[in-house]
Amino acid sequence: MRAWVLNVALAGALALSLAGPSAAQVTYDRILHAEKEPQNWLTYGGNYGSLRHSLLTQITPANAKQLELKWVYRPKYLEKMEATPLVVDGILYTVQNSEVVALDAATGRNFWTFHYTIPPESNGYLLVVKGLAISGNTLYWATYDGHLIAIDAKSGKAVWNKILVAWRKGYQLNVAPLIVKDKIILGPATNERGANCWVAAYDTKTGNEIWRFYTAPIEASDPITMTWSGDSWKHGGSPIWVTGSYDPETNLTFWGTGNPNPGWNGDTRPGDNLYSDSVVAIDADTGKLQWHFQFTPNDEFDWDAVQVPVLANIDFKGKPTKAMLWANRNGFFYVLDRTTGKFLMAKAFVKQNWNIGFDEAGRPMKNPALVPKPMGTPYVEPGTQGGTNWYSPSFSPQTGLFYVSSWDNYGGPSTKFEVAPWKENHGYSGASPVGGYGRGGRGPNRGTPVAYRRESEGYGAIKALDPKTGEKIWEFKMVDWTESGVLTTAADVLFAGGKEGTFVALNAKTGALLWHTNLGGTVANGPITYSVEGKQYIAAAGDNALYVFGLMESGEKQ
Repeated sequence: MRAWVLNVALAGALALSLAGPSAAQVTYDRILHAEKEPQNWLTYGGNYGSLRHSLLTQITPANAKQLELKWVYRPKYLEKMEATPLVVDGILYTVQNSEVVALDAATGRNFWTFHYTIPPESNGYLLVVKGLAISGNTLYWATYDGHLIAIDAKSGKAVWNKILVAWRKGYQLNVAPLIVKDKIILGPATNERGANCWVAAYDTKTGNEIWRFYTAPIEASDPITMTWSGDSWKHGGSPIWVTGSYDPETNLTFWGTGNPNPGWNGDTRPGDNLYSDSVVAIDADTGKLQWHFQFTPNDEFDWDAVQVPVLANIDFKGKPTKAMLWANRNGFFYVLDRTTGKFLMAKAFVKQNWNIGFDEAGRPMKNPALVPKPMGTPYVEPGTQGGTNWYSPSFSPQTGLFYVSSWDNYGGPSTKFEVAPWKENHGYSGASPVGGYGRGGRGPNRGTPVAYRRESEGYGAIKALDPKTGEKIWEFKMVDWTESGVLTTAADVLFAGGKEGTFVALNAKTGALLWHTNLGGTVANGPITYSVEGKQYIAAAGDNALYVFGLMESGEKQ
């Protein structure tokens, strides 16, 4: 009799577990106070400030060497995984190529898989997506063929499916959306196709557009049209590639914008080309611009500002400061006042020679000897991938340091592209550079065009910077370059990876290596940490798979 009762109980528990995850109910208040539930990872950046810092402390510098693999999720797609997972109450949600999945965060068991067929011809540039957003019981996925899909987090069924952009016009969506109150905020990207981009807010219930802010001019009367010559503003670009941040105190949401079109040739577009290569601060309720700051005016190096804005409260020059910390692709680390956009400081965090200084407003003074020319110019640093790129940094209030994945000591001859006439729906066709600085360079070291190489080869590194001074406190060099995001914890442990598959735990104070493993391929997502039933886990992607680690169980072999 007891055995029968036990079997019935087990069968009931199994049926319950196979039914899928319970309703998530992620309210705006939960996201607003994400620090109160460090067991979860509720947004792309971990919280609205995009600190990528967790208050979990079970994994420490003393026991990090006891980390072991707990489970692996490997989808059927070959593209590298760049998505940052979400974790809500023991359920991990992630996306790869054309599938969204819900997994048991402790075991990796699949609850459901949502599949959406994306037309292969819609891929204008990248097949990767950065992640999901969640509000209430609904997940939101922006697909690279231009759809925004709402998915029930419990059942894995579509709630609605909206077409936001037309991929045939050169648009695609890559970002993980940002939820603010009842709004889904995101924007499209374009790959040198000349399609002007924007940041927009959509209703979480219906997907209907609420407001839109254009990151390039849309009409001749636009005040920023004067920063473009002739009709070049009509195809300015300024795409959105990476998720923004949000400051609830000012109700501002901050987004970084991409390069102007055409890339690598500013002759057809003299001027600053606003709002390309900038951060824009937008009122989250109305979509109105409050301020902007441009990092690289009239960019001819493809140094778009696609980095995640990190919002930190620091002591700067003896004063409490609501800062925005930004390691830019152009090789400089910036500190801005996030309430006003005022320039406070910039300092090179990698080797650079293109800029000889800044004016009081933070405008760079370009080295006139290194302006791109059709046949190439002397060696320009950093190279086309920049000092960093879209890889998410981290700020630790515990150490007071800013951490970033960087590419250092590399560059190439800067070459001006020849630009063929614009063709509607086809972008700038027939662009051909002389030299090796344009699109196609894959890095500062191995597998790199000859034009990048020099006696002192480049390298990738995780760097710790002091936001008060911009000075490097330490760096951890990788065997190859790195595309990894960075994660820090309140126990002063840092996690990051490298191109060749190395995944490391470092002491966040000193940069000392605590533990390492190899994930078999590029670490290109933002690692996260979470806990289930009191056990802390670390999740990171290697190539096209997600690996989850935890501490050895008591009694296991050390």
